[in-house]
Amino acid sequence: MPLVILVADDDLGIRVAVKDYLEMHGYVAITAQNGEEAFSLVQTYRPHLLVSDIKMPRKDGYTLVKELRQLPEFRLLPVIFLTECDSTENRIQGYQVGCDVYLPKPFEMEELKAVIRNLLERSQIIQSEWRFSQEQSLPQKTPQQQQTAARISIQAEMDLVELTQRESEVLDLLTTGLSNKEIGQHLHLSPRTIEKNVSRLLRKTHTSNRAELVRFALDHHLIR
Repeated sequence: MPLVILVADDDLGIRVAVKDYLEMHGYVAITAQNGEEAFSLVQTYRPHLLVSDIKMPRKDGYTLVKELRQLPEFRLLPVIFLTECDSTENRIQGYQVGCDVYLPKPFEMEELKAVIRNLLERSQIIQSEWRFSQEQSLPQKTPQQQQTAARISIQAEMDLVELTQRESEVLDLLTTGLSNKEIGQHLHLSPRTIEKNVSRLLRKTHTSNRAELVRFALDHHLIR
């Protein structure tokens, strides 16, 4: 399933160009035109990576990343600064607030794609190792205890998940591997509306990406 990338830049041309390029290469891209909007979208959509300008209205890139790093759930979010601010002082400040890579404008799309792929692969490895270490630190249960706990957990999750008809329709199409644009074409809705429905589905199922959402839907028979 595609990974979600948030592109924050007050330059419309940059936003559109980067978004189109990322979607052409299989990512789901959402955009923000200022730092304040980007901060809100990160909390709503929980993207797998953030590409951000520094000079933006209402909240600059430095402040955006610094505030995100103060939230435990976003301390490991990969961040790329894509900016015209290219002095040594600018780069030092960028790394100090928590960016992973600093790319000056003008930039090459191929280089941006390579950096994104590297950061996402590293992020997934780190998260996998962290989950494994957490599982290893938990006290071992007997097979009977594991089965009982699994049944209780599944029933509790099922009791909490109530989908609207539209959410069910989006979920059915999402599990076939369609993009937001393709789902929107099937349902005669805009990609933005589909993004909102996917975000609600992730929140309701307590999943963090589309792959986990599909697994949850299959495990709990949410697909018609």
